[in-house]
Amino acid sequence: MEKQGKIFIVDDNEDVLFALNLLLEPYVEKVKVSTQPSRIEHFMTTFEPDVILLDMNFSRDAISGQEGFDCLEQILKIDPEAVVLFMTAYADTEKAVRAIKAGATDFIPKPWEKEKLLATLSSAVKLRQSRREIKNLQAKVEALSGQDKDVPLMIGQSKVMQDVFRTIRQLSETDANILILGENGTGKDLVARSLRFFSPRQQAPFVTIDLGSVPESLFESELFGYEKGAFTDARKAKAGRMEVASGGTLFLDEIGNLSLSMQSKLLTAIEKRQISRLGATRALPINVRLICATNADIRQMVDEGTFRQDLLYRINTIEIHIPPLRERGEDIILLAEHFLQKYAHKYKKEIQGLTREAKQKLMRYEWPGNVRELQHAIERAVILSQFAWLRPDDFMLTPQPEKKSALDETLNLEELEQKAIKRALKKAAGNVSSAAEMLGITRYALYRKMEKLGL
Repeated sequence: MEKQGKIFIVDDNEDVLFALNLLLEPYVEKVKVSTQPSRIEHFMTTFEPDVILLDMNFSRDAISGQEGFDCLEQILKIDPEAVVLFMTAYADTEKAVRAIKAGATDFIPKPWEKEKLLATLSSAVKLRQSRREIKNLQAKVEALSGQDKDVPLMIGQSKVMQDVFRTIRQLSETDANILILGENGTGKDLVARSLRFFSPRQQAPFVTIDLGSVPESLFESELFGYEKGAFTDARKAKAGRMEVASGGTLFLDEIGNLSLSMQSKLLTAIEKRQISRLGATRALPINVRLICATNADIRQMVDEGTFRQDLLYRINTIEIHIPPLRERGEDIILLAEHFLQKYAHKYKKEIQGLTREAKQKLMRYEWPGNVRELQHAIERAVILSQFAWLRPDDFMLTPQPEKKSALDETLNLEELEQKAIKRALKKAAGNVSSAAEMLGITRYALYRKMEKLGL
């Protein structure tokens, strides 16, 4: 018979301790005993027992059991999940009910019946193990969920971003697989977390894999897990990300980096809704909502034969396109002001805001790194600035090479003006006031020029 559990016994009668130690030794892993209630905290922190057998009376001729209740209160303060079995020679129904209400697990009368005592202890050890498993599972879900207990913060008033927000709301009651497309730094991860937050799986795990950073040799073990001994370093079994995410959401970032062989294995898992750990002889059912993201032109990859068309059909029930920052107009200033407040607080800097010239500089810049680049630019400016307002010189933006075209060679003023207005309107996401500010003219002057040029 396999020995189970560690037992700590507290009783003022040394004969009782000796008898219990002798009785339990063949059945449990370890037994520790003490005649002093004052030693309870020491043994709980150093021995970490699974079950505590606690006498109810320690003073001579005491029969009230109050000392036991005081010790129980102390134990539960140290460990609210502790499993405590009361022992007393003065057992009665009223005392037993009070003990259970106070947090004890069970009540053992003295003298005890051996078989009944062993059965009660076995149940208590299993209860402790169950409580630990539940606690570990809760901690696991908490760790996997991370910051997503709060609504992911997405900022944007431009039409293109309002369309994205509208799509996320429309998907709140669905379990459809989603493909998020967009350049690096546009916030695909944030959109994925928002999709999970506004979904029926909000309370379930959210598991991510950055396929751009996982070597192909490790992908299968990361996604599907492995059994002990499956390969040289597999010293113990490990659940894969897909198994951990079962019941929740799996976010595969940069799925365009997946090799064809790995695409095939992922497709099989999605279609069969089951996975097999490396080295396993049986399959495990899985239930995940899949969200994928990529900055690649995935349809061009399909045309080139580097991405499976059938896998694309599986992962893109719905597509969400995240616009680059340069097409979001005044969102640039909204985001800049948000990051300014965040980093001014973080670095304890009294910065009031952005000057008009600084805003114009930010609006004119192309932002090839998108929101991520803007965030870093604001943080750097806040750290280095010595003034109450951020100025243009506070932003060390990377110069962008000029894009050459046939139109660039023209000296026709009307064509040049038309091109400048179109570009400003595009950068301002159609906002005429913002476009006029970028062009250095009034809103009404811009309207007249647009009418004159037929725009």
